[in-house]
Amino acid sequence: MKELLTRSLSGFLYVSILLVSIFVSKYSFIGIFFLFGMISIYEFQKLINLKNKRLYLIFIFIFILLNVFQDQLYLTIPVLVLTLITELFLIKDLVTIRIIPMFEKRKYGTSIFYLITSITFLTLAPMYSGAYEPLIIAGAFIITWANDTFAYLVGKNFGKHKLLERISPKKTIEGFIGGFVFSLLTGFLIATLSNTLSLTIWLIISIIMSIFGTLGDLIQSKFKRQAGVKDSGTIMPGHGGIYDRLDSVIFASPFLYAFLQILKYVS
Repeated sequence: MKELLTRSLSGFLYVSILLVSIFVSKYSFIGIFFLFGMISIYEFQKLINLKNKRLYLIFIFIFILLNVFQDQLYLTIPVLVLTLITELFLIKDLVTIRIIPMFEKRKYGTSIFYLITSITFLTLAPMYSGAYEPLIIAGAFIITWANDTFAYLVGKNFGKHKLLERISPKKTIEGFIGGFVFSLLTGFLIATLSNTLSLTIWLIISIIMSIFGTLGDLIQSKFKRQAGVKDSGTIMPGHGGIYDRLDSVIFASPFLYAFLQILKYVS
């Protein structure tokens, strides 16, 4: 009972800080994710057995550069392409080999073009149109939370077929389908109750957050399994680390940003 209460209070505090920072202003949103980014880098370095303070400086440089010059496609597009390629390789390694090979150069490459740039694109997503649209990123988080919650509930009560047992024994195909369906339902509700994007676009965002969010969670689980730990950190009692809470959204964010950019220039 005490553990459940601790977990609930910790989760409520996290969600409250996150949503308040998103809706207060773009500066509070950028600020909180800069802090979350620094913590996530620390936690990720522990998972891959890397200790290099220069990664924090690289994060600061990329974060500031892309946020200041986000409209300069000659800067954002090459970084986005490298990020998407890095994440696609992580997906390949997730499904084809037992251990993700993390030799020294790949540790740095993955830290930069998976974690650092993905967090940065997360902060760029609500400003894809030039104006700050908080509901875009809040909606992405809410869809992800719906996906995680109902994947767990459906999987726990109806799951029989394992999704990727060697990585995450508790995840099931039935749970994934349940999370996917409720992600679509959440996207439908957001589109219906808000005056932002069309229903079709919100449904596509729901598909992106559900599929790539699940892959991001599995990839983080694989990193943790290789490191022999349950959580990436201990900053959130009952939940683990910040990276544990953001793994799905971090991985999905470059795909979300790419879709929003295509939407901007096609529509």
